[in-house]
Amino acid sequence: QVDLVQSGGGLVQAGASLRLSCTISRRPGTSYEVGWYAAGWFRQVPGKGREFVAGVIWSRGSKYYGDSVKGRFTIDKDNDKNELYLHMTDLKPEDTAVYYCAASGPSPVVVPTPTAYRYWGQGTQVTVSS
Repeated sequence: QVDLVQSGGGLVQAGASLRLSCTISRRPGTSYEVGWYAAGWFRQVPGKGREFVAGVIWSRGSKYYGDSVKGRFTIDKDNDKNELYLHMTDLKPEDTAVYYCAASGPSPVVVPTPTAYRYWGQGTQVTVSS
């Protein structure tokens, strides 16, 4: 019912900034009543589970961040375009991962929980060199 398409990412040096984007769209024939309570960003490195990075409750704009990125990353959204952004600053080598955007179903969810999300983007690699 909902597709997420990501853009951005790449290879940067430590201390640099980067922006990830995610376009959320309803598939053709999907009712506009189909919505998402929350959208967020997660990241994953080989051999580990998906780590919560940042999330936002779409209607209220309430934002949440993982401890490791607080003060460095900012989540933002454009309601008109149904786009989600992750602004990353002061990047560190430990931020290296595949980053995924995600959207939940319409019911309230616990924002930092990966299993709460129904729809996922294709993932994009972010590599930070030291």
